[in-house]
Amino acid sequence: MTSVDQSTGRIAIISALHEELSALLAALSPHGDATHQRLRIAGRDFFLGQLAGREVVLVLSKVGKVSAATTATVLAERLGVTAMLFTGVAGGLGPDVRVGDVVVAREFLQHDMDASPLFPRHEVPFYVRIRFEADPHLCAALTQASKVTLANLAGTIGADAVAEFGLHRPGVHQGLVISGDRFVSSSQESRALSHELPDAQAVEMEGAAIAQVCHDFGLPFAAVRTVSDRADDAAHADFTRFITAVASRYSAAIIQRTLPLL
Repeated sequence: MTSVDQSTGRIAIISALHEELSALLAALSPHGDATHQRLRIAGRDFFLGQLAGREVVLVLSKVGKVSAATTATVLAERLGVTAMLFTGVAGGLGPDVRVGDVVVAREFLQHDMDASPLFPRHEVPFYVRIRFEADPHLCAALTQASKVTLANLAGTIGADAVAEFGLHRPGVHQGLVISGDRFVSSSQESRALSHELPDAQAVEMEGAAIAQVCHDFGLPFAAVRTVSDRADDAAHADFTRFITAVASRYSAAIIQRTLPLL
């Protein structure tokens, strides 16, 4: 994936769930003298406007790899974006990754891709690769913004949310994020994934698909994920509440701090 100058052009900001994007939508400013523009394409609403002084388009991809790939293709083909950022939640896999931490993806892999014996397990057929790299400049900006955001945790999400979820000095991690069309919610499955892919930091359902589309179009892509659970038997507990009270506020703060760095 080739880096390009993101100082000009429109940047796409993508989430899978409305709760993950709600705070950013609320912060979206009008484009010029008009209210922000809303386009309906392929069953999705694309919101064009300004955020932190940059031209952006915000969109809900919906859940899963196919939905994410459709969204990324529309952004590349119809809306001509120059870069894509994904923000949302994920299940933690890395041994030091805790609920409330942030993971910035350096690489993406589809953990449910298996065309063996024709191709090695996890290899995307005819791409001769298992992993897709994130754009290093975007990753650096997301990491810097995440560290600043978590350093002011109470100011970001409020003292009540900090106490409610027992968050204590959350950290920022970088590394492999794996994607698949399954909500991983059992200790048995998360242990199996960690055993098979020991460097995986988090698991979700969209990132690797968008990374593949961006690879095809030569567009920079990076993703930041708030860890909502440990992808285990308790993964469903207070999921929606966590997204609303913590992850959505993380996303708004991190993305608005990232955009001026690009």
